[in-house]
Amino acid sequence: MLGVAGVSLSAVFVRWSTAPSLILALYRMAFSAALMAVPVLAGRRRELKSLTRRDVLLCLASGLFLGIHFAAYFGALRATSIASAVVLVDTEVFFVAAASALFLGQRLPRRTWPAVLLAFAGSAVVALADSAAGTNALLGDLIALAGAAAMAVYTMIGTVCRQRLSTSVYTFLVYTSAAATLLAAALLSGTPLAGYGPVNGLTALGMAVCCTLLGHNVFSWGLKYLPPAFIATVKLMEPVFASVWGLLLFGERPGWLTVAGGAAVLLGVGLYARTIGGDAGKREEREP
Repeated sequence: MLGVAGVSLSAVFVRWSTAPSLILALYRMAFSAALMAVPVLAGRRRELKSLTRRDVLLCLASGLFLGIHFAAYFGALRATSIASAVVLVDTEVFFVAAASALFLGQRLPRRTWPAVLLAFAGSAVVALADSAAGTNALLGDLIALAGAAAMAVYTMIGTVCRQRLSTSVYTFLVYTSAAATLLAAALLSGTPLAGYGPVNGLTALGMAVCCTLLGHNVFSWGLKYLPPAFIATVKLMEPVFASVWGLLLFGERPGWLTVAGGAAVLLGVGLYARTIGGDAGKREEREP
C-alpha cells in the first residue's frame, strides 16, 4: 500500500512540471541514485566489492529498461489523461505473467486469473471514466503500453537480482544505470540538460523521495519475498490512488464509474493476495 501510494504521486508531479519528459525522468533518476549512494557507500561497501560481473550486468540492464519506462510513461502523461496513462502502464501484470511462465517457470495458478482480470477490469473502468486529454491521446496510449513492457522487463530482472543483492545495492545500481540511460538519450536527441527553472528540480526531487524511495524501493524489496506477478498486480491499485490525489490536490471529484472501478481493483487485489497467501500456507505445511 505504501509503495502504491508513493508511485501514484508521479502523475501529480509530472503535471506540475514544465520540463521535457526526458529531462524530468533524468532529474528524477539522478536524484534517486544520489540519495541511495549515501547508505550504500556508508554501509554496503563489502557487498559492492563482492559483486560479480553477472550481478553488475543484470543491474545495468534493469536500469536500462527502467529508464525507458520512465521516458515512455512521462511522455504518455503529456499526451493523454492521467488515468489512461496509469492504467495502460499497469498492464505490466500481463507482460510479467507471460514472462514468468516462459523464463522462470512460474505459471499463475488458475485461481488467481479471475482476481487479476477483475483488478485490470476495474483499472480499465477508471481509465474509461476519464476523458482523454489532447489530440495525441492514441499515441500517448501506445507509448504507455511500451512503458508497461519496459517495466515488466525491469520487474523480471529485479526478481533475479534480489535473490542475491540487498535492496539498497540493487536500487543504487539500477537508478544509476537508468540515469545514465536517460542522459545518453537526452544528449543524442539534443535536448538541453538545464535551464528549466527550480520548479522542475523540486518536482523531480519530490518524485525521487516519494515515488522512488517510498514507491519503487518498496516494490524492489518485496521482489525477494513475493512473486513478480503479485507485485505487478498490486500496482493496478495505482489509478485508484491517483484519483484520490486528484480529489485532494486538484478538487477533481471522481464519478460513480471511477468509484466502481476502484472498488473492483481493490477487490481483485485482495482476492489475489488471499490466494497467494493460501498457497504459501499449503507449501509451509508440506515442508518438514
